Amino acid sequence: MAALVVSLAAFVVLLIAAFIFVGRRDRKRLSSHEDSVAARDAASAQARYAAKRHGAQGEVWRSGQTSSSM
Repeated sequence: MAALVVSLAAFVVLLIAAFIFVGRRDRKRLSSHEDSVAARDAASAQARYAAKRHGAQGEVWRSGQTSSSM
């Protein structure tokens, strides 16, 4: 019985150590240049889409069309 408890405790300690190691390794990993470029491209595409959508909604409002008249 004691051997089983010791084995389980050792297994739990190894699992915790593995989680800590992987967590620290991932936090230290730097993002690449391509990642930041892709993030900027996605943000600018999202901003362009939002601007187009906002402009289209403004045109509908200026022309007198509302959701109740459609």
